[in-house]
Amino acid sequence: MKLRFAPVALLGGLLLSGTTFAAPLVVDFETPTSFASIAEHYNGGVDSEGVAGTNLGVSFGLDALALRNDELGPYFSNAPSPVGVLTAPFGDAAMNVAVGFLGVVSFSYASTGAGEIGVWSGMNGTGTRLGGLAVTANAAACAEATPLCTFGVASFDLGANVAKSITFGDAAGMTVVFDDVTVTAVPEPGTYALMGLGLAAIAGVARRSRRSVSAN
Repeated sequence: MKLRFAPVALLGGLLLSGTTFAAPLVVDFETPTSFASIAEHYNGGVDSEGVAGTNLGVSFGLDALALRNDELGPYFSNAPSPVGVLTAPFGDAAMNVAVGFLGVVSFSYASTGAGEIGVWSGMNGTGTRLGGLAVTANAAACAEATPLCTFGVASFDLGANVAKSITFGDAAGMTVVFDDVTVTAVPEPGTYALMGLGLAAIAGVARRSRRSVSAN
């Protein structure tokens, strides 16, 4: 008879764990216009050239630019997502996730210099600095025709903290590009409400089943 209550226990445990239903998302910079501000391209809006992308709930500061290889020369090669990357020539280049994100933050990068990209509790690099992702000079000895051809991965575990922005503008003045920025978005309250209703429904079925067995 214990198997009748397994779904209730499982659903309850998943609900209480919280992060189980968090949605991982990857920003790959494949669709914004080259040299355009990414802006609201991934937030239900458009980049500075009027091009819309998939709505991931992610926005960028005006100095966060998309970069694609063009006739002026290949700027990068061997990127995880091959078409486009992010570059941040000036300071206003934060990536913002309004609902917040948690767990492990990561991105791929190619750089000729070293630095650290901050992760913050508030939008646009405000609030508390929760940590940083180290960038090393991994492309300094690049043997290919492109100046940036070796991509590494940087990551940072937020632990119990929730962040809302990554300040790619910390790389201003460096020769560096970023790709496949990966965060785990905090589930919206509606997700928990639906899960709560599901839990209540399963619990009701389990109670009725138990009463039926007892009556027999």
